[in-house]
Amino acid sequence: MNPMPHATAPLLQVSGVTLQYKTRDHLVTATYRVSFDVLPSDRFVLLGPSGCGKSTLLKAVGGYMAPTEGTLELKGQKIRKPGPDRCMVFQEFDQLLPWKTVKRNVMFGLESSGKLRGKAAEEKAMQYIEKVNLTKFADSYPHTLSGGMKQRVAIARAMAMEPDILLMDEPFAALDALTRRKMQEELLQLWDDTKFTVLFVTHSIPEAVLVGNRILLLSPHPGQVKAELNSDGSDPVDASGVKLSDRIHNMLFAEQIEEMGAHVS
Repeated sequence: MNPMPHATAPLLQVSGVTLQYKTRDHLVTATYRVSFDVLPSDRFVLLGPSGCGKSTLLKAVGGYMAPTEGTLELKGQKIRKPGPDRCMVFQEFDQLLPWKTVKRNVMFGLESSGKLRGKAAEEKAMQYIEKVNLTKFADSYPHTLSGGMKQRVAIARAMAMEPDILLMDEPFAALDALTRRKMQEELLQLWDDTKFTVLFVTHSIPEAVLVGNRILLLSPHPGQVKAELNSDGSDPVDASGVKLSDRIHNMLFAEQIEEMGAHVS
């Protein structure tokens, strides 16, 4: 399926990107000639099974690794290294500095990058702490917070930098199901408020359908583009009566099911 043409200029352009990395024994090809554009205010989801190169792509967009082939451009400039125009939120709960309070954790990125200091950094930090509903916990330390609260702090810290694009690597995967759903809904509320651009990695089809307005499906290792789909968060049913989530499942796993059937027969 070819993506629809866009009138708005892309914020991020990933063009024919092949990513490889070395293990002790092998050269691993994580993605092969992957291309996509992310538009301003997109909630763009990279969806695929484990090992399809989703997180590796996110690292490349973050500037932490260079492509073997192809280019990555942000606002028309090649991505060559990490920068404050891209901020990442990880899955792990230990991404906060344990010796700093919630407020000081959110201030840390602003001050260490030189973007803001002192009172200005504190005011900006409190602005985003309020957005994630943690004002009462501004002076608390990470060890006193739940997993969901820690992720709120991590999101506030990244968003306080007001990056061009927020990179989220399965940020809710380690949470229990109820907290995960609540965090997904809070992320959408936050997006409604500020219309930030996010590149979101997940292997959960329901999460992709809920969080993303555009979903890029990647094949199993090495990751290649299978399709790009639009979503309005409601898991709509198409003319043939098939839900979007079921269509995605069939696209991602039909070949594996066919192979299993062939082996059985």
